[in-house]
Amino acid sequence: MVQLFNMSHDYETGFDAALAALRSGGLVAVPTETVYGLGANATDDNAVEKIFQIKGRPGFNPLIAHVSGLQMAERYGVFDALSRSLAAAFWPGPLTLVVELKPHTNIASAVCAGLPTIALRQPRGTMAELASHLGAPIAAPSANTSGRLSPTRANHVLDDLGDGVDVVLDGGSCMIGVESTIIKVHEGNATLLREGGIAAEDIEAFLGIPLLQGTDKPEVEAPGMLLAHYAPKLPIRLNAKSTKPDEALLAFGTTTSAGPKVRNLSVTGNIDEAARNLFAMLKELDATGATSIAVHPIPETGLGAAINDRLKRAAQSSENGS
Repeated sequence: MVQLFNMSHDYETGFDAALAALRSGGLVAVPTETVYGLGANATDDNAVEKIFQIKGRPGFNPLIAHVSGLQMAERYGVFDALSRSLAAAFWPGPLTLVVELKPHTNIASAVCAGLPTIALRQPRGTMAELASHLGAPIAAPSANTSGRLSPTRANHVLDDLGDGVDVVLDGGSCMIGVESTIIKVHEGNATLLREGGIAAEDIEAFLGIPLLQGTDKPEVEAPGMLLAHYAPKLPIRLNAKSTKPDEALLAFGTTTSAGPKVRNLSVTGNIDEAARNLFAMLKELDATGATSIAVHPIPETGLGAAINDRLKRAAQSSENGS
C-alpha cells in the first residue's frame, strides 16, 4: 500500500520513508520544480526495471538520472568545458544535459537504453537531497502512465499509478509545470533535443551562439520525445478560434468563454503561469464529459515553445487513437 506524506507537515518522516524505499529497491514519487518524478535507485537494475513496468514505458526510451550536483554527475558522464559551464549556469534547475557515458560505471543499463550517452540533471529540492543521501543518482521519468499527461500534483500520481508506488511525497503544485529542457553536448556543440522549463533563447543568450536543432532520432536520444506523448484521454484540437458543441476549451488570455468545460491557462497571457497550469487543466478538462478539447493558440515565446511541443504531441496521440 502506498505511503503518502505531506511535505509541509511531515518532511523528515516522508524524506526518511522515501530514502528507505530507494535503498530497498522501491519506487518513490517526488515533486521537482518541473513535474513529479517516479524515482528509483539508478544503480539498481531491478528497481529501474520496475519504472518501465509500472509506466508501460518502451525499453528504448532512456531515463534522466537526477544527481545531487556536478561532482556526482561527473562520476557517470564525461563533462567538457561546455557542459560544465551549462551545469554551472543552470543547475540546480530544469536543464538536462546529455553527455557521453563514462565506461565501467555501475549505472543500471536500462537508464541509458543501450546508448553511449547518459541524461543527467540536478533538480532543485527534495530529489537532489535524496540523491545526496542515497549516494547515487535517482532515475526518474514523470510519475504517470507512459504517454499520458505528466503529474504536477500528488493526487495526479495517486489517480494514475496508485499502489504501484511505494512512497508519494506531496509537495503541492510544481513550480514550473513542464519537464526539463534537454541539451546534448557533443564535440563542443550544444544541440536542443527537447524544449522545456528553460527557454532555448535563454540558453542561447548564455552561450552567445545558437543551439543546434534536433537529431535524426530524437525519440531514442532523449526522454519524452516520442511523437505521441503527454496525452489526455480526449482528442485535442489545436489553434482553435471557437468551440464546437460538447467541446471543452483550454483558453489562453482574454476570452468571453466561461463555464464548467472551460479552463484558462492564464487570463493575463502570462506564459509562465500557462506552463504551470498546462497538465493540471488538461486533466480537469478530461473529466468534464466533453467529446474533445479545443486549445487556443499559444505564443511560441519563452516557455510557449515547450507548451506547444507538449500540445502537439498530445494532439498526435489523439490522432493515433491512444
